[in-house]
Amino acid sequence: MGKYEPLTEFLKQQAGSEVRMSFAQIERVIGSKLPPVAQRHRAWWSNSPTNNVMTKAWIEAGFRSEQVDMENGRLVFRRDEQTGRPRAVVGAKPGQHPLFGCMKGTVLIPEGVDLTAPADPEWGKLAYGSDLPERLR
Repeated sequence: MGKYEPLTEFLKQQAGSEVRMSFAQIERVIGSKLPPVAQRHRAWWSNSPTNNVMTKAWIEAGFRSEQVDMENGRLVFRRDEQTGRPRAVVGAKPGQHPLFGCMKGTVLIPEGVDLTAPADPEWGKLAYGSDLPERLR
């Protein structure tokens, strides 16, 4: 069981669309202190799934963090109503990496381009000189 798994379970049990918590309440739920960086840097509370282990805890529960008040040590976890799971995995199949398919539709290959052809038809001469081995002709 991971350190932040109790937070995942706690958030999963909440019926409302938002859960307001203080940093102290989160520490009580997880049964240990938050790292010092969590109380000094707002970025620690970002919703990027690659941010830190705790971020994965609330994302896995279907929430995102909002209204992070560093001065007073409070924040809001809001249920992701669109999916109930992290935005990074929308459309992903179970067990599939969250980035699978993220570049879909971003590369355009012009008609008539052969991706299997050498980029430089003269590459053999450059690599082997004018005497190409028989197997490369």
